[in-house]
Amino acid sequence: MKTLILCESVHHNNTAKVAAEIASVIGAEVLKPSEADVRTLEGYDLIGFGSGIFMGKMHKNLVVFVEKMPALNKKAFVFSTSGSGEYKYHDAMKKMLADKGLRVTGEFVCKGWDTVGPLKLVGGINKDRPNEGDLKSAREFAEKLKAN
Repeated sequence: MKTLILCESVHHNNTAKVAAEIASVIGAEVLKPSEADVRTLEGYDLIGFGSGIFMGKMHKNLVVFVEKMPALNKKAFVFSTSGSGEYKYHDAMKKMLADKGLRVTGEFVCKGWDTVGPLKLVGGINKDRPNEGDLKSAREFAEKLKAN
């Protein structure tokens, strides 16, 4: 199964670490949205979309990329890292992907080191995240993607 992971990871490489773990299990290529071409997506069987969460939303570069995508009949997955580690922040992206014809077959989230805004004053939260347990969970998630 040919897989592409689109990942925007800007502050502490939290999401890039997760993307690398998933990619190592499923043999995926990992690109930033700015490095990918929407015209080449047809060549992939599975596409992952991941970023940190910024003010309750996935990174704007990933959102803009999805807006430019053509309609595709593909499988997809969504993943993120954030200070809170909540799945609810995937809802808007999953809707956008569904509107483009993609079937979201899985999602993964974990906490990440967050130093945005006033958190910077106290050194942030989740400084040691994603940790080895989180990365193990990401690999287990990837194994499930292979089975789908």
